[in-house]
Amino acid sequence: MSQEIWINLPVKDVERSTAFFNEIGFHAVSFGNERAKLAIGQTTILLFPDEAFEKFTGSKTADTSHSAEVIFSIGAESREEVDAFIQKVEFAGGSIFGKPSETDGWMYGAGFADLDGHRWNLLYMDKSKMPKR
Repeated sequence: MSQEIWINLPVKDVERSTAFFNEIGFHAVSFGNERAKLAIGQTTILLFPDEAFEKFTGSKTADTSHSAEVIFSIGAESREEVDAFIQKVEFAGGSIFGKPSETDGWMYGAGFADLDGHRWNLLYMDKSKMPKR
């Protein structure tokens, strides 16, 4: 069995979302307003217009203004990377729902929503401070 995972994500405007993700530092390629491919490390996320997504899933898209359907977590290399990335998100028009902060003395992260309200977080883990089991 293949170990690749493709995440399909509904968006209101493929080209606008593609521009947003490129502006915050991801690599996104648009195929018109029909779909786009977003690469984050080894993960591929495909952006589809809401109508196309609803057609092949057989269900309505989640109303992200009232609920969250998933949160995408991305590893960061440093606290500084988290801070710089969140600044890019704010500048590109995303919204911050979790300002950069430390948790449990060894994790540092922040949360944001993209233009369609999908939730993401960026997390740096200082493994030297991580509790031993």
